[in-house]
Amino acid sequence: MNMMRFTTMKTKLRKYQSICLILMIMIFSCLFTGCVNQHPKDSKKSSQGESVETMLEITDPKEKQAVLNAKAKVKALSGNPRIVATSPAVADICDKLDLDLVGVPKSSVSKIPSRYKKVKKVGLAMSPDMEIVSSLNPDWILAPSSLETDLKPKFEELKNTEYAFLNLRSVQGMYRSVQELGEIFGKQQEAEKMTKEFTTFYKSYTKRNKNKKHPKVLVLMGLPGSYVIATENSYVGSLVKLAGGENVYQNTDQEFLTVNTEDMKKKEPDIIVRAAHALPDQVTKMFNEDFETNDIWKHFDAVKNKRVYDLTYEYFGMSANFKYKKALSELEKDFYQNTKGTQEVKE
Repeated sequence: MNMMRFTTMKTKLRKYQSICLILMIMIFSCLFTGCVNQHPKDSKKSSQGESVETMLEITDPKEKQAVLNAKAKVKALSGNPRIVATSPAVADICDKLDLDLVGVPKSSVSKIPSRYKKVKKVGLAMSPDMEIVSSLNPDWILAPSSLETDLKPKFEELKNTEYAFLNLRSVQGMYRSVQELGEIFGKQQEAEKMTKEFTTFYKSYTKRNKNKKHPKVLVLMGLPGSYVIATENSYVGSLVKLAGGENVYQNTDQEFLTVNTEDMKKKEPDIIVRAAHALPDQVTKMFNEDFETNDIWKHFDAVKNKRVYDLTYEYFGMSANFKYKKALSELEKDFYQNTKGTQEVKE
């Protein structure tokens, strides 16, 4: 399947304004109606038993051809291409590839690289202001593939503009996208340096934990008032898999599932990890209250053994980013070093 998608775009749309929290709640609520698989299925099924080089290899012939076509279009431009990045994670990738940008997202949660401090803000990642984007006359727009369903129709309205959706649902997907961007925009050396950094880190990481018992893990993703199961197709789930954990919910193409606690109990995970989609303090409070008031939790072995962990919000987001080393180090501690978590259910 494609790691990135390339197309040509057409005119501008009127300004769309909304409140970030409401957007997050609406998007999160879509998970309960099946609107979760918003981007191409990742054809790379990685694990600690797979070569890191194999994880990062781009094998799809159509994808390779798409990259070559995009590279040719960039070469045809006079001067440096005008690029807009619509999410903080994408802007961070561009920074590390030493790419200039004419537009970056507005974010109160994630820090935009300092080199783009004076660059025009184009709005939130989930709802970029297309009037501003259009006014920048971009040659390229780069966005995360998780938002492809929502953003593709808007991007297609622009004329003489190309776009690419980057696969940020896993670390290895991110690095394959890095390689593709490096090829397209003539930043192969920068991309190769970044990729080698990951391979060196991950080889050492897997070597340390190779002969340790790999736990069965239940991954919960929450927003105040609700939570779902995160599969290995989600970013948090992919980190659990890279860390050597076995997600108790597999054999699905979806990123998130709605499952009752009785079904979770049947899976009997060794460890439960809890992540927040937004508002981490409120989500942690919600999880604690649910684990204390819902009687079934006290019957889970993971709860009895105090192997329930709240993941650090800054490291475990919805899109792959370069904080993955800290995320994997945290999981390494929870999976292989800690014997006690922080959650204790009252009898």
